[in-house]
Amino acid sequence: MNLFAPLLDPESVPHAVLVITAVAALGLALGQLKVRGLGLGIAGVLFSGLLFGHLGVTLNEHVLEFTREFGLILFVYAIGLQVGPGFFSSLKKEGLPLNLLAASVVLGGVAMAGIAHRWGGLDLPATVGVLAGATTNTPSLGAAQQALRDIAGPESELVKTPGMGYAVAYPFGVIGIILVMVVLRTVFRIRPEKELEAFAQAKKQNAPGLQAINLEVTNVNLAGIPIGRMPGSPQSTVVISRVRHGGRVSIARPDMTLDVGDVILAVGPKDKLEDLRLIVGRVSEVDLRDVPSDIATRRVLVTRKSVLGQTIDSLEFPRRFGVTITRLSRMEIEFAAHPDLRLKFGDTVLVVGEADALRQAAEELGNSPKQLNDPQIVPLLVGIALGVVLGSLPLAVPGLPAPVRLGLAGGPLVMAILLARLGRIGRLVWHMPISANFMIRELGISLFLACVGVKSGGKFVETLLSGPGVGWVLWGAAITLVPLLVVGIVARLILKTNYTALCGLLAGAMTDPPALAFANAHFGSEAPALSYATVYPLTMLLRVLSTQAMVLLLMR
Repeated sequence: MNLFAPLLDPESVPHAVLVITAVAALGLALGQLKVRGLGLGIAGVLFSGLLFGHLGVTLNEHVLEFTREFGLILFVYAIGLQVGPGFFSSLKKEGLPLNLLAASVVLGGVAMAGIAHRWGGLDLPATVGVLAGATTNTPSLGAAQQALRDIAGPESELVKTPGMGYAVAYPFGVIGIILVMVVLRTVFRIRPEKELEAFAQAKKQNAPGLQAINLEVTNVNLAGIPIGRMPGSPQSTVVISRVRHGGRVSIARPDMTLDVGDVILAVGPKDKLEDLRLIVGRVSEVDLRDVPSDIATRRVLVTRKSVLGQTIDSLEFPRRFGVTITRLSRMEIEFAAHPDLRLKFGDTVLVVGEADALRQAAEELGNSPKQLNDPQIVPLLVGIALGVVLGSLPLAVPGLPAPVRLGLAGGPLVMAILLARLGRIGRLVWHMPISANFMIRELGISLFLACVGVKSGGKFVETLLSGPGVGWVLWGAAITLVPLLVVGIVARLILKTNYTALCGLLAGAMTDPPALAFANAHFGSEAPALSYATVYPLTMLLRVLSTQAMVLLLMR
């Protein structure tokens, strides 16, 4: 009796698990190998799978298909949770120019892919695969394959072609982005150190950093007026935390009245504090933070579900506990804690008050680091289920011959973005610690690429050497280079975009971490990551939807 028979049977589940894990482990090890600082990264798993497939390794089709799709779902859902909180804010005024440029890169790549299909002789499955590889965007590959399966059926040979096109175009996709950065630097004679200095200065000028100011009340019109009803006060962006009245320092409350000679401590952006000074009086030489009193400060984590979504004003902390929330930190950005600001899971607030009152306020808010690190498994599973349902709904789009389905790539991605933006529904909190997010994301993409590689590997070498592989490489290079060069030249020559921001923009437009790593090393700073993060959410969504739209519009 052969003890290892289940492992050797190509149709058995143990065999499939053994092969997929071996492919993923070998591919991840391969991806960590670097030449001149560059490596395949996660794409190493795809090439490992292609090798196994070329050597004739096969898997049970049902197990392979489930593992591939579930891996893709885990990957895009984790991405959605990561980018969701900042997705809509990235579209605001300060990020609009960068997002428009990044969207132009995406649409330029789609246009080049359309030319390759229409006049370059590439069939559609190969076109969308080459497009995904040339733009180093794995979720768009999954979206294209999902759309092809919906049209041609899961067993169709057409479903295998995008994976081969992706693998052929991917290597130059990584190199091409870096090449464009070097070309732009050379053509425009850019000195990175000067660009980085100018970038830092611009960020410093635009940053609404919080400051504190002590003001003496000299405006007689404020005598007898409650703090919460001060006329003309910029209460939406400034918080008054302490008041010295009659020689005694106490916590400021909205119903507390002011007198001439009182001193207040206010926190907010510099320009708003200046507006408040014009209303109140003059800057005081006394700093209330240095005046002996029972008042202390404490940073508290917001983790209790019952307070999520509530405004700071609705908590009534000054009335209930005699404490005031003066600052709120969210995703490393600090705000003045104005009354209408709503609390979200993971926020950090600065609370001012007496020691016992601070303890009560901390209990009210949760302040549980352990709960913050809870991976929230139930919301994860509910969110994935909702994403699968959303991806299955037919959406009629004017101009398209058939309804669009977001599929198993787009549905969970969009749902995760929406849920991360909401933060909480009832007792379900859509928050995932960074470590858990990274683990799920990497596991999902490893499973997906391992299955794609094994399924496509049987014909990969033949396609590359004696088939249309050379044409795929050339068109992939065009899809990578042309949009990046055009947008890069326009951004630098016409829009005068800082080179530091431009490098992050180009890497984000291609959703390519190796290119971002090169840019960071190029400048010796993490500054390019700021523009990368600004454009990444919109770019990711556009790339997933664009390959699906191509299949639906052009598939005959």
